Amino acid sequence: MTGPPDDGPADRVDDDSADRTDDLANRVDDDSTDRTDDSTLPNDRPTESGRPDPAPPDSATSTADPERDDDPVPVTDGGFADESGEPNEPRIAFYGGKWASTVPIAFFIFWAIVQSGILGIGDTNGLVIGALVGTILGMFLVRGDWKAYADTIFEGMTQRVAATAIVAWLWAGMFAETLQVGGFVEGLIFAADALNVGAATFPAAAFVLCGLLATGIGTGYGATVAFVTLFFPAGVLIGANPVLLFAAILSGAVFGDNLAPVSDTTIVSAVTQDADIGGVVASRFKYAIIAAVPAFAAYLIMGSVLSGASLEGAAALRESATAPGLVHLISMGVVIATAVAGRHIVEAISWGLIVAIAFNLAFGLSSIADILVFTTTDPTPATALPFVQVGEAAGVGGSLYAGAIGFFPLIVLTLLIVSMAQIMIRGGGFEAILEYLLDSVATTVRRAELTMVLGTATINGMITINTAAEIAIAPYIARLGEKFNINGYRRANILDANTSALGYIFPWAGGVLVGYQVMVGPDGLGEQYGPEMVVNPIEVVPYVFHGWFLVIVFLLAAVTGFGREYIPDRISEEVSRA
Repeated sequence: MTGPPDDGPADRVDDDSADRTDDLANRVDDDSTDRTDDSTLPNDRPTESGRPDPAPPDSATSTADPERDDDPVPVTDGGFADESGEPNEPRIAFYGGKWASTVPIAFFIFWAIVQSGILGIGDTNGLVIGALVGTILGMFLVRGDWKAYADTIFEGMTQRVAATAIVAWLWAGMFAETLQVGGFVEGLIFAADALNVGAATFPAAAFVLCGLLATGIGTGYGATVAFVTLFFPAGVLIGANPVLLFAAILSGAVFGDNLAPVSDTTIVSAVTQDADIGGVVASRFKYAIIAAVPAFAAYLIMGSVLSGASLEGAAALRESATAPGLVHLISMGVVIATAVAGRHIVEAISWGLIVAIAFNLAFGLSSIADILVFTTTDPTPATALPFVQVGEAAGVGGSLYAGAIGFFPLIVLTLLIVSMAQIMIRGGGFEAILEYLLDSVATTVRRAELTMVLGTATINGMITINTAAEIAIAPYIARLGEKFNINGYRRANILDANTSALGYIFPWAGGVLVGYQVMVGPDGLGEQYGPEMVVNPIEVVPYVFHGWFLVIVFLLAAVTGFGREYIPDRISEEVSRA
């Protein structure tokens, strides 16, 4: 193995690597399997002797041809580039310097900790107010004209990483609600009783099944929405502990986001570290399994220790559960098969939604009005239609409506979080944090990898949409890794593991809040079944076992050197066959 010793300086320093990052903010989506990079790195190409040819001392490892029109746009602001393609320099001056640009997002985190952790209020609308107040506070610290600050708010809200998450939530919400009105929850209860899957084992089963779904469709957010809508109420009605079950679902989402070849986090981590996607997935499998096995065991153990909630009418619901709703296993299979085939996640879920509606109507599992209904206050000729009815209040309803509208507060919060992150980037606070880590902390290979792990954790605590956090810190991971000659696969794995894991652990993180919103939204689980179906996000933090174990695995790997590889260690084709 070549490379610097664990406690010595790097043999090859490349300070220009931060200028080679793709403009991923405008390119990430969930079907990006066609954007794999199967080329070997320049310093990985075998020579005639069969050994890798080391890169020149001061050369970057990018394979990009500067004359090609489709080359990545160089950026230096943490991954968020202007459409013009010009490098972005900090352009907002603050009283107090660059660090003052962190005030909006730091205030929001403080607000979230007080609201969720101290007061025990898991209200997304309250977090929206915290984000708004933090954004306004930051404005008073700006030197001179506030226009650049205001423009940056809008600039952040238009980032595609936010739109990607929002689209996944809306489509998955409509799909899951349509399965629910089609009796899928009752079908799951029937199947659990028939297979003797009790309350103690249900969380472990949910962890495995959610992990498989998230791996198949490539979005942990979508898998979380589906499982909280469908598997969560079934498990709680059977007698599983609600907090543990919610955490198990989040752990499954972590597993899928981390390992799925079509996951946006997998794609971002691979592309930004000059690694092919197939090789990255193959190289990270060992880390995912090392974390997943004890997580599965922990859910089995804690499932027997923690008692379930007592719901009024739960026994009657279990006795009346029937099998026909299980036909929607085919609907879910359609989504998985379409996504695995490389189709866009919106297309995959849309096909699943079409199949689910067809099954509901063909087998009498629901009426048209259960799926979409217009309510008027006065009888009209239109009320003869099956999707128009007379009621006390005019409005729109049905599974399509309920599945989408429940996420509106979370959508607003997501846009505000991404805009606060953009303010921190434009004000130089993001760069100040990472430059300190690069210059003062990462002085050896071991400390460099620890900096990668802890740095990604810190940024993910601020930018709680995991893909956005990954895009922001990716150039610095590349710069730090190449300074110490660390293999691109290793860098990609450290980057993805932490953003995937912590994006479903922090109580203000998008992965947690999307599941919580299913519980508290209009016509949510709390309204349908009772308050026992609502879990405060702060309560699940210690029980997202796979997420915590994944972070611990990489902390130990950084300290011990487990799995560490340097750039000449293995060429791309070898990793792809691993």
